[in-house]
Amino acid sequence: MKPDQTNPGRRALFPARRSSASAPSPAAPAAPEPPAALAAGPQAAKAMRPSTCRLQPLAGYGPPQAASTRLPVRHEPILRMDAHDKSMVLTFDDGPDPLYTPHILQTLRDHDVRAVFFVCGEQVEWNKDLLREMADDGHIVGNHTWTHPLLTSMSRSAVRSEIDRTCEIIDDTIGEPPVWFRAPYGAWNRNVFRIGAELGMDPLAWTVDTDDWTEPGTRSIVRAVRSGAAPGVVVLSHDAGGNRSQSVAALRTYLPELLDSGYRITVPRRRGV
Repeated sequence: MKPDQTNPGRRALFPARRSSASAPSPAAPAAPEPPAALAAGPQAAKAMRPSTCRLQPLAGYGPPQAASTRLPVRHEPILRMDAHDKSMVLTFDDGPDPLYTPHILQTLRDHDVRAVFFVCGEQVEWNKDLLREMADDGHIVGNHTWTHPLLTSMSRSAVRSEIDRTCEIIDDTIGEPPVWFRAPYGAWNRNVFRIGAELGMDPLAWTVDTDDWTEPGTRSIVRAVRSGAAPGVVVLSHDAGGNRSQSVAALRTYLPELLDSGYRITVPRRRGV
């Protein structure tokens, strides 16, 4: 997946799967948002989303309503974490997949580290046990939409359906809603940022793209992680969306190397949490 270009042709490679390529991100604003913080362990559960159908008192009855607070909405995704030590974040997109995800979970378990899995709702629907396994192991489960569409080409109602539907199945499966969201293809716009914020999520992109979706070879994936390793780096890999055997093999190589080099593999923590 390229962080700054879409690749519609990828779907032709795997007609039965969704594409994992990335599309252009919107232009960065003049004053970028500060990076998020890192946490040593799994994310704490967030409060349930408030109902959109709550009745309001009629005028003249009940106590006066408090002034509404403005919803904080980012204008660009988080690309890296705020780290003052050798901490990195590993992320895996498009799963869960019954063939590749279990191997990735086992490798992470072998080294006692946690990662972030950005899952697609239609994959969760058939692999709920794997999602529960992720949560039980202390990994963060993020929202990657239901069908992995290009959100910037869709109506606001369609975008909300893709994201909200995935929030619901994650919540129903593991007992807590996601608090991190990643747009398919890395394609963001104002609607995507706002809907994600309305649903209680922060947008997380990546710093290092392994391009593993192109199946460049295990060595190439390992080199991408080695060369990009640095404090606060967020690494993008995949556990679904195609043949991910190279991604599985590469993780088995670069993860122990990172740990031997003094890096701490951790999960993100939202600012103020």
